[in-house]
Amino acid sequence: VRLVESGGGLVQAGDSLTLSCAASGSISSRNVMGWYRQAPGKQRELVALIFSGGITDYADSVKGRFTISRVNANTLDLQMNSLKAEDTSAYYCSLRQYGYEYWGKGTQVTVSS
Repeated sequence: VRLVESGGGLVQAGDSLTLSCAASGSISSRNVMGWYRQAPGKQRELVALIFSGGITDYADSVKGRFTISRVNANTLDLQMNSLKAEDTSAYYCSLRQYGYEYWGKGTQVTVSS
């Protein structure tokens, strides 16, 4: 399984940005995909998850601003609105299936205030 993130960049506070994750390889229809982020000197933290049934879960810090969605079986998006400086981080896509967890290499999001 390979995950490749895209869509990161430099934006201003209040702007919107959409991240995408392209998954390839042997992808189960029953998986959990998600977005995590890690800022320098901080631990990686959950941003949002989406389960195979479509149920979603969000970190409190992004609820109401970010939306996770499956574009298709192999593509995961993260729509980020009303971005804040504290959203600056490297964002990573993850996929969990059959007891394994896979990670992409990340995409950087920088929000200037």
